Amino acid sequence: MDSNGQLSLTVLQGVLPGSDVNAQLLALTVLMGALLLGVAVWLARVENWRSAPLASGGGYGDAGYVSREKPAGLIRWLTTVDHKDIGLLYGLYATIAFVVGGLMVTLMRAELATASSTLIQPGFYNSLLTSHGITMLFLFGTPIIAAFANYLVPLLVDADDMAFPRINAIAFWLLPPAAILIWAGFFPIDGLIPAQTGWTMYTPLSAGVGSGNQANVGVDLMLLGLHLSGVSATMGAINFIATIFTERAEEVTWANLDIFSWTILTQSGLILFAFPLLGSAIIMLLMDRNLGTAFFINGGDSILWQHLFWFFGHPEVYILVLPPMGIVSYVLPRFSGRRLFGFKFVVYSTLAIGVLSFGVWAHHMFATGIDPRLRASFMAVSLAIAIPSAVKTFNWITTMWNGRLRLTTPMLFCIGFISNFIIGGVTGVFLASIPVDLVLHDTYYVVGHFHYVIFGAIVFAGMAGIYYWFPLYTGRMYQRTLGKIHFWLWMIGGNVTFFAMILLGYGGMPRRYATYLPQFATLHQIATFGAFVIFLGGIIWAYNLVVSWLEGPVIEDGDPWNLKNEDMFTAEWDWYERKLQTAVADGGEPDEEVATDGGRPPESVDADGAPDADTDGANADE
Repeated sequence: MDSNGQLSLTVLQGVLPGSDVNAQLLALTVLMGALLLGVAVWLARVENWRSAPLASGGGYGDAGYVSREKPAGLIRWLTTVDHKDIGLLYGLYATIAFVVGGLMVTLMRAELATASSTLIQPGFYNSLLTSHGITMLFLFGTPIIAAFANYLVPLLVDADDMAFPRINAIAFWLLPPAAILIWAGFFPIDGLIPAQTGWTMYTPLSAGVGSGNQANVGVDLMLLGLHLSGVSATMGAINFIATIFTERAEEVTWANLDIFSWTILTQSGLILFAFPLLGSAIIMLLMDRNLGTAFFINGGDSILWQHLFWFFGHPEVYILVLPPMGIVSYVLPRFSGRRLFGFKFVVYSTLAIGVLSFGVWAHHMFATGIDPRLRASFMAVSLAIAIPSAVKTFNWITTMWNGRLRLTTPMLFCIGFISNFIIGGVTGVFLASIPVDLVLHDTYYVVGHFHYVIFGAIVFAGMAGIYYWFPLYTGRMYQRTLGKIHFWLWMIGGNVTFFAMILLGYGGMPRRYATYLPQFATLHQIATFGAFVIFLGGIIWAYNLVVSWLEGPVIEDGDPWNLKNEDMFTAEWDWYERKLQTAVADGGEPDEEVATDGGRPPESVDADGAPDADTDGANADE
């Protein structure tokens, strides 16, 4: 490799004649592979591969497990296989991606405040549009769910750790390189520009056909990053399935498995069937772009990409929405004073959505000219899949009905989830109808519908989970007033933004345009105002998250939400209570002790209020 980064091997010149772009792509790919291999070798050197530490730090001597303390500092986070640590790493990664994607769309909405280009050029707008969608779906949506699942599922099913702890760690460490590849086009590298294909990457545009800049290596790097994120998600899905099937305690049966674990199990099954197909389609697209194959161009079928992509893409929507539904189904009863109404029907509807989700992909393709009889069957299934979602919605509402509601911040986000999900679901039912879809296809109506589900539902449920379990993984409480301000800013800002988009779609405004006709200016300005309200709420959320993590009030009780009073105390809080009792019994860490009389830590008490010195079963390494 010379100083310009060009490969000079004769064999490569035979495969890639005169192609500097392809040589750069191959060189960067080899470099990334070498980096991953180096990380694996280093981990193999510093880790004791003959023993796997348990989450509890317990001592199964006969099985080869040993009890040892975690290393300190950065080494701990680079080498950890503890499901709780990996859950926190997923959460940090997803938060960074969420901030990056949010900044991208804030700049886009600022540009759309005027009808003509003022802040950024249309090409850069297209780059932001592409990267925003991919970032939010693949770098935020899936990892934030993995954060909750990694931390909570072993606690909820009373497992020591994930079934394959090291595979769990590898699945996470594939994600940072994926993000670097996806965002590589924004780095100041000569000859490299970000992809402008749209997040759906439709061929023949994404295959580099035409006079545009889609033959740039930035598109190839983005595709490789997507492929890497898919490998990560697939590895994680296998791990969750194995954990729930094989690592459950004997008393955790299928009949009393919690609703969140049910949704993670269903999501993992969807990932196993959907993500490998996306990986296959990406490989075919990369071969078309670089090796002259004919899957989608050069005589191939460009519509084939849409079939392959949406066979993954629509189950992906449910991959993203089912676990948030599980969070709401889990958290909402805690603040309603009632158990989840119709638990079995919520489980059955989850499984029904998982099955039906693979039969609706072509409703994204009603306008492509496919056989009308085929369109009708997809319309029927698309309408039918609304039924299990409606079952869940009515069960959530019935759970709250005549309940003893406590409007905490997690509860507010659950209620916001339900209201936004109803709007997103109803607007989606209209798009499932062929005559309506032919009118509204590729307009801002679709953008409004999609964001009511993605932001108004999925993100709201994620925030409900973050606030609800914040004491669990930080040992501190957030600022409650700021949490409620955050909710109302997002609730108001989200509805202002996305309802304006629905009205724009009814007016005929096409999506993915950096400029527009003057008659659309007012609604665009309203949408931009709502986006800045969301941005303000995001700043408050980030401030509350960081400051409360560092300086928030220390949790003294293992039941910070008073769940025992409602007979709603669950497994993860029982684990946390035992963790606090262990810290009191052995002195704990300095930042976990709460000074009372004379600086002594408070005496732990059991559910009846009596002193409890029994710490058997608590996690020694906590």
